[in-house]
Amino acid sequence: MHPKIIDIGPVTIHSYGLLLALAFIAGIWLTSRNARKAGIDPDSMWNMGLIIIFAALVGAKILLFLSDFSYYSQNPREIFSLSTLRSTGVYFGGLLLALAASAWYLKRAHLPAWKVSDLAAPGIALGQAIGRLGCLSAGCCFGKPTQLPWGITFTDRYAYDNIGVPLNIPLHPTQLYEAGATFLLFLFLQWRLSRKHFTGQIILEYIFLYSIARFVIELVSSFTGCYRPHSS
Repeated sequence: MHPKIIDIGPVTIHSYGLLLALAFIAGIWLTSRNARKAGIDPDSMWNMGLIIIFAALVGAKILLFLSDFSYYSQNPREIFSLSTLRSTGVYFGGLLLALAASAWYLKRAHLPAWKVSDLAAPGIALGQAIGRLGCLSAGCCFGKPTQLPWGITFTDRYAYDNIGVPLNIPLHPTQLYEAGATFLLFLFLQWRLSRKHFTGQIILEYIFLYSIARFVIELVSSFTGCYRPHSS
């Protein structure tokens, strides 16, 4: 686990942020590639991707403030603290605003929503696979203690201070479970995209299969979700 790649004075590059950026780029690139094959302008996918990134970041922060409103209302300075700015926020807040932003863009650009959703499904899964490696490097989204031989032990104090991951205790590598599951899902969806299907089928298959995978991972390893640190 290496939560920091570069740490020179005030400049810190976190492995999570780098891998998250790579996840977005890989997902949008694959979607634009699929769009080109389907006769849709690939540049429109890049435009939509950038809008989604911005909406996801804003939405995640908004839900973070709302979910911890009592804390932030009593400590308003924490809204602009380094720990809050570094936090990715609450996933579902980013998801909801990103979905709303993508729906707005698709309507504005006169693009077929279900067809574009099918084209984006493999890229979403690929982005999740890469993003979970970022979670592993940061120490977040950890599982419950385990005695299984593939349990992973975190030892970095920086990760504990920022994320709250238990140190020196073997844990279920939930990040790797989900990274592996979503990578296989990416391969399957990309293959399915080239086969006969009705419009909207690929994104529905993604939702169905990912839901099953996530349920199994949580059932086996008590997936915690990403912690949101507060500065002390």
